[in-house]
Amino acid sequence: MGTPYRAWAATSVGAALEPFEYDPGPLGADEVEIRVEHCGVCHSDLSMLDNEWGFTAYPFVPGHEAVGRVTALGEHAKGVALGQRVGLGWNARSCLHCSACLAGDQHLCREVQPTLGGRHGAFAEKVRAHWVWVAPLPEGLDAAESGPLLCGGITVFAPLRELGIAPTARVGVIGIGGLGHMALKFCRAWGCEVTAFTTSASKEEEARAFGAHRVVTTGDAAALKKLAGSFDLIIDTVNASLDWPGLVGALAPKGRLHVVGVPLQPIAVSAFSLISGQKALSGSPTGSRGAIDSMLGFAARHGVAPQTEHFPMSRVNEALEHLRAGKARYRIVLDADF
Repeated sequence: MGTPYRAWAATSVGAALEPFEYDPGPLGADEVEIRVEHCGVCHSDLSMLDNEWGFTAYPFVPGHEAVGRVTALGEHAKGVALGQRVGLGWNARSCLHCSACLAGDQHLCREVQPTLGGRHGAFAEKVRAHWVWVAPLPEGLDAAESGPLLCGGITVFAPLRELGIAPTARVGVIGIGGLGHMALKFCRAWGCEVTAFTTSASKEEEARAFGAHRVVTTGDAAALKKLAGSFDLIIDTVNASLDWPGLVGALAPKGRLHVVGVPLQPIAVSAFSLISGQKALSGSPTGSRGAIDSMLGFAARHGVAPQTEHFPMSRVNEALEHLRAGKARYRIVLDADF
């Protein structure tokens, strides 16, 4: 046995996290070991804790927005060095030989393994991953603030990159939360005209500070109707059902409604509303390793960082309840204190 890793784990669905130790076994030849300094808390950690998606294994160690330093390298690991500060996001391994991987879309690999699915995540003193998914952190980024970029950040940045969104585009962002506030920042830095949709009128000032040129109250059908034909892209970051026909109507010809939030109910859109304006409804997960590197570099150059609240990792249950209650403003970061 090697030296066990200390972590925080739930033993059953929705349970409080408790101190937990496990033996990670020998380091794989293609693996990197990271000593976790900071780890973001994502709503996906709650979804997995509650087994909303049906594949959580217990004991369950959450955490997939890790920043830390490399403490060990397998003999075939590449691209990082001992002591280097790196980040690890949603994915920890992909096959590297399927058509998606060979095309540079490792996040779409059929065998892709989440950092916290089928393995223990980063609410821990150390975490491991295949070297492909371990991204060097640019010097210009604050390590303590960068964890949320590795899941939430890439999730909202990837559509701008992958869909070929022009800096002249008119973009709407639905939801000014953990994902949405970063989307506003990235879209503004990208050069777009940015409209924020929020259920809370009290967030207008903050939304403008994050980069919105205009703020619209979600659910205001009259306001949405006035915006008919306006948007080249609308990014939906919320986990709730919305006025889908109204949002499609707000798209310009060839516009796209792109879903990165996870509403659990089907999205009802008529075929004709898409066909008549040559519009599209699409979605995406996080992003490839190349997209993550691109996002981190862009964030460093343009000063894009999440707005965070910090908790010591020993207060992880308090942090999770803060998030569950909808009080996070706007991403939580755990600081390792083992």
